[in-house]
Amino acid sequence: MSYHLLAILAIGLASNLDNAGVGIAYGVRKIRIPWYSNLAVALISFLGTLLSGMFGSLLSSWVHPWISKIAGSAVIILVGIWVLLQSSIEQKSKAPLPEGAGNFARLLRNPEEADKDLSNTISLSEATVLGIALAMNALAGGFNAGVTQLNIWLTSLSVGIFSYLLFALSFWFGKKYAAEKLGSRATVISGILLILIGLAQVW
Repeated sequence: MSYHLLAILAIGLASNLDNAGVGIAYGVRKIRIPWYSNLAVALISFLGTLLSGMFGSLLSSWVHPWISKIAGSAVIILVGIWVLLQSSIEQKSKAPLPEGAGNFARLLRNPEEADKDLSNTISLSEATVLGIALAMNALAGGFNAGVTQLNIWLTSLSVGIFSYLLFALSFWFGKKYAAEKLGSRATVISGILLILIGLAQVW
């Protein structure tokens, strides 16, 4: 298996480990996400990755390839560090985050709040907001793919497929085993993987 394909799969996985954490949280709380809502989340991640990848590819055509490579690696490493810092802050402080319709950090910290109508089912409209919040890591992955000359269509497809599968499988896992602690660790694993991908691309 080529390095490029491994990098594409790694970005797809790392970009969606937050989905696994949210899926487990929903499984534990018996909040159902229908296949069409899950598909909406995956589509948003796909489109976000594709657009950021196109931007990264455009940028790389204007600067030296070495600078593009460093920039792409730096972005994905910084996002990984940010993910780890957010996880650390969350574990140290349980103080409530401020209210706000666009507060994606609050939504990822308390994913059950996406179920605005308390129906225990994530509707398409609720999935749209959730998808935008979950797509943040995918934006970094797409940009990295664009500036480092990875295939942005395959990268976007990888992100979309991993999004759908991880959400569905983690929901089932959380519902069956009530694995709350594993769900909280998914964010940490995501941050570490993003940093490792960025470091690997520097070399």
